[in-house]
Amino acid sequence: MLGVAILIDRYTLPEMKAVWSLENKYRKWLDVEIHACEALARKGDIPADALKEIKEKANFTVQRIDEIEAVTNHDVIAFLTCVAEYVGDASKYIHLGLTSSDVLDTALAVQMKEAGELILRRLEKLREVLLEKAGEHRNTMMIGRTHGIHAEPTTFGLKMLLWVAETQRNIKRMKDALDTVGAGKISGAVGTYANIDPFVEEYVCQKLGLKPARVSTQVLQRDRHAEYMSTLAVIGSSLDKFATEIRSLQRTDILEVEEYFKKGQKGSSAMPHKRNPITTERISGLARLLRGNALVAMENVALWHERDISHSSVERVVIPDSATTLDYMLYKFTDVMENLIVYPENMKKNLDRTHGLIFSQRVLLALVDKGLTRERAYELVQRNAMRSWNRGENFKQLLLNDNDIAAALPPDEINELFDHTYHLRHLDEIYRRFEL
Repeated sequence: MLGVAILIDRYTLPEMKAVWSLENKYRKWLDVEIHACEALARKGDIPADALKEIKEKANFTVQRIDEIEAVTNHDVIAFLTCVAEYVGDASKYIHLGLTSSDVLDTALAVQMKEAGELILRRLEKLREVLLEKAGEHRNTMMIGRTHGIHAEPTTFGLKMLLWVAETQRNIKRMKDALDTVGAGKISGAVGTYANIDPFVEEYVCQKLGLKPARVSTQVLQRDRHAEYMSTLAVIGSSLDKFATEIRSLQRTDILEVEEYFKKGQKGSSAMPHKRNPITTERISGLARLLRGNALVAMENVALWHERDISHSSVERVVIPDSATTLDYMLYKFTDVMENLIVYPENMKKNLDRTHGLIFSQRVLLALVDKGLTRERAYELVQRNAMRSWNRGENFKQLLLNDNDIAAALPPDEINELFDHTYHLRHLDEIYRRFEL
């Protein structure tokens, strides 16, 4: 494991760790080589008894590959030499007509698909948890905020439903990215199949669950990998968005939700009272890494002619690290949401904090409906709203005492405008879109 994966290695989940292990990488290389031998045997290019011997004996150890690579300074040659030590004379048929990238790129596509499938499972789990929260807090009223300022009422469930929709889009993005990156190539040194029949590529890809690239050079084109990495970054950015909202709502002066604070947990080395949103802060930080790695993947798209290896070294870091990091982020954020503490009483208190100012638009529209111009109605409402804002006076009472407004709106109609439930009258229609 490289890069950030080293930093969070003790938190890395076993399945994702296994995908990017050296053992699994070399196992995928061996799968490519053996399937290529099978295809060549079908074409009559490898004797049947040699294929049988290869399939029975082919193996490797990571330690031995490392020892050989220390001398050859070439990982694929080290791998092939190690395998040959197990196979013997029949090893001369292994890697027949292939170039290194035939093996590397095709095997990497399988690893990226395996990692992506794990991420999809995490996304599906998060979607389920968010749907549950959306149902639980369907009618839990809270203030909506624009520019960080109180706007109009909404519900916490609706906020969760918004995240459900975004998570569903991310599921689709991940599936699309897996379709793009799920391609292999066995086309030789510059992609012309000069020393290998295209049938071998078709056979190997079919065995590995990949699509043959329609055309390639020595490598699969890196726009595929850039799409995959960008998708990981977009998903991470969604988690960043969700985490930032929780961090904001957990502030002491708001405290509408809070990360679960387990028994024995400590918030600060200096201040024993602290309960900090450390997990969501961590998620926001790691999202920056994913976005940075996505930029690196875009830089890898432009290679010289039919191939250079400027992409190779950095991919060994950013692809496993991004997949590992996002897997960890999804796991941790899902845990945050499953155990999230919600404070409906604080939501209600904050809802009433501005003395009724949140109903200003309803008053404005009511005055326009009575025949006032929008400009005049806005002027009347704003002068009372600013007095309430500056002096902390009750907005509704100010309206009732305003002769210009009273001339258009009787007291009973003004009172009717100050009804929280009015803002939720289309809530059921929104929820029906999610079959809730």
